Amino acid sequence: MKNAFTKALHDGYRKLLRHSKYRWIVVLGTLLYLVSPLDISPDVFPIIGWIDDGLIATLLGDELRDLSDQQC
Repeated sequence: MKNAFTKALHDGYRKLLRHSKYRWIVVLGTLLYLVSPLDISPDVFPIIGWIDDGLIATLLGDELRDLSDQQC
């Protein structure tokens, strides 16, 4: 079960992606976050550093899949 902070973060991310005005800004920002050495948990720390990137990439992929399913 998600805690309140995680749920709010996920809902906010989903809402921004569903808004056509901000969609590509959020996608590009997410991709920039993934390649940037500055993030919540730097990739210098093995496994822990990769987990946050994996979660963000999974979230982006899931939301883009949902958007494409809705448009079909």
